[in-house]
Amino acid sequence: MLGGLTELQIAVAVAAALGAAFVRGLAGFGMAILLVPVLGLAIPPREAVVVANWLGLLIGLVGLKKILGASERSAFQISLMAMLATPLGVWLLSIADPSLARLLIALIAFGSFLLILLPKKPAHYAPSLPETGGTGLLSGILTGFAGMPGPPVVPYYLRREIPAGLARASMMTIFLATSLAGVVSATLLGVATVREPTLAAILFPAVLLGNWLGHLAFGKISDKAWRGFTGGVLALSALAALWKLLQT
Repeated sequence: MLGGLTELQIAVAVAAALGAAFVRGLAGFGMAILLVPVLGLAIPPREAVVVANWLGLLIGLVGLKKILGASERSAFQISLMAMLATPLGVWLLSIADPSLARLLIALIAFGSFLLILLPKKPAHYAPSLPETGGTGLLSGILTGFAGMPGPPVVPYYLRREIPAGLARASMMTIFLATSLAGVVSATLLGVATVREPTLAAILFPAVLLGNWLGHLAFGKISDKAWRGFTGGVLALSALAALWKLLQT
């Protein structure tokens, strides 16, 4: 056992990591949204967030050069703002009651689904600087607090008429930056321990495999199918998070 976790709990975590990483490889996001609520049933929410950030950092380094070269310029602006805001989210997580943290994480997952249902922006829409900066600010806070940088970022890209490859690479770039910021902030603020990277190391092979399978699937579907899949991911993750909240 690892730190009180049973073999069954570890097996469930590995299976969840595999599935969440497949979604990440295909959609470009979703790993933390799917993984944190599941891990949060076996370990405290703050530990689940740190583990998710460790895994996001490790998998984000895979194919880094290709992802950066295919990203929109806004991805780097959002990444910078998010990294600056992440310590605030970590601090909020460190003082939050675990029950409240579970509730907020579930609401975050559900809110991301609602945002994606809003009407799409007109063709050739260019986000303003405040919109881009605000997306980065919220993404950073949610990275530190819930390990979920995606809720503000996914609608930012998916509600615009841009190629799926551009949106996917841009989101992956941002999530690499936020994962790095989350790990560093949690360590410096004393929220992280040696337990989280140990669990992340156990789960990483499953994440690596799932992400590779997701990459393979991405190259075989159309933009329309990809957008439909991403919407479905958000819907399922929202329902799963709410269901898990009711079970705790």
